Amino acid sequence: VQLAESGGGLVQAGGSLRLSCAVSGGGFSSYDMAWFRQAPGKEREFVAYISWSGGSRDYADSVKGRFTIDNGKNSLYLQMNSLEPEDTAVYYCAGRQLSGGDYRSESRYDFWGQGTQVTVSS
Repeated sequence: VQLAESGGGLVQAGGSLRLSCAVSGGGFSSYDMAWFRQAPGKEREFVAYISWSGGSRDYADSVKGRFTIDNGKNSLYLQMNSLEPEDTAVYYCAGRQLSGGDYRSESRYDFWGQGTQVTVSS
């Protein structure tokens, strides 16, 4: 399974970006998926989660109400609105084959993309 993010870039505070994650190699419809991010000098952190069925979603408190996670055919998306300089980070998509456990923990994920840079200027 391979994951490839796209859609990152430079945006002014208050702006929007839509990240995409293309999943290849099969099995996407059975994977829980998530977005994580890592800011310079910080640990990678959970951003958003969607269950394989799409019936369950969750967000970090810092992005709740501003970001929306969604999935399509072999793709994962993250719509980011009202961006803040604190959102500057490399964003990673991740997938896991087995549900259960703490979906906010990166150790629970089997597949990772290479990341896409998001920079928000003030």
